[in-house]
Amino acid sequence: MVRSMFSGVSGLRNHQIKMDVIGNNIANVNTQGYKASRTTFKEMYNQTLRSPSGPTPALGGVNPMQVGLGVSTGSIDVLFNTGGAQTTDRPLDLAIEGEGMFAVTQGEITYYTRSGNLYIDAQGFLITSAGMFVSGVNLFDLGELDPDLQPDAPGVLDPNLDLDGINELEGGRFDDADIGRIIIPMDFTNISIGKDGVISGIDRNGDLVDIAVIPLAVFVNSPGLDRVGDNLYLESKNSGIPVFIRPAQGTGAGSLKSGALEMSNVDLSKEFTEMIITQRGFQANSRVITVSDTLLEELINLKR
Repeated sequence: MVRSMFSGVSGLRNHQIKMDVIGNNIANVNTQGYKASRTTFKEMYNQTLRSPSGPTPALGGVNPMQVGLGVSTGSIDVLFNTGGAQTTDRPLDLAIEGEGMFAVTQGEITYYTRSGNLYIDAQGFLITSAGMFVSGVNLFDLGELDPDLQPDAPGVLDPNLDLDGINELEGGRFDDADIGRIIIPMDFTNISIGKDGVISGIDRNGDLVDIAVIPLAVFVNSPGLDRVGDNLYLESKNSGIPVFIRPAQGTGAGSLKSGALEMSNVDLSKEFTEMIITQRGFQANSRVITVSDTLLEELINLKR
């Protein structure tokens, strides 16, 4: 009876964890780029009342006799399936359709995110809403810009970074040395971003010019990333290292959709169904505790 009571307690505790995950999913149903989580359970260890024995010439084999001792949380998984795209008609809003994440930096730390509402600051850097710098490949030689970054510096095209070469290099992969802060020279207008991550604009001569490329960071095991809040993730020991790939190249990275933001992938109908199942599981485990308590009470009353 004491075993059943502790099993019920473990059921209450772990169903509460599952309810916490469901509650967080529902709270983030309108958070752009949010990835829902799920909870799985596993049984705890068993107490063996009788060990198994093999068959003999005189007697057949006997199965083990074991009593389970409750439940524990097996995993809390992040589901990285793509959410729907919400149209915003803002050129610097980007939704990722498929695999990959934006790389953004704050100081020496690189984060990864699916949230694509981007901005251009007073110095021309492409940034997130929190002011983090978006990482990518500049097609301008930033060494020719004013070292103090005056915003109207025109920049000079770098002949060593051409898009055709990038396409041919290992299926659109970038060398990590090419990745840096994206900057938009301020004399460009009509900034647009293609599905292949190319940022273009009209220069002072009225010509359409490619300015930079936004690559996508692809991981072998995206669910292994370390979730740190603010729609941000960090590389972990089990995520693998990021591979930077130009979008829409058919090499593992998705494509970009300008003028849209990726919505949360939370499925409300599924979450409410899971909530009902979790509630019933919690109630059933609480009933195990109360019935076990009643049995203990009957045992105590035997002496009366």
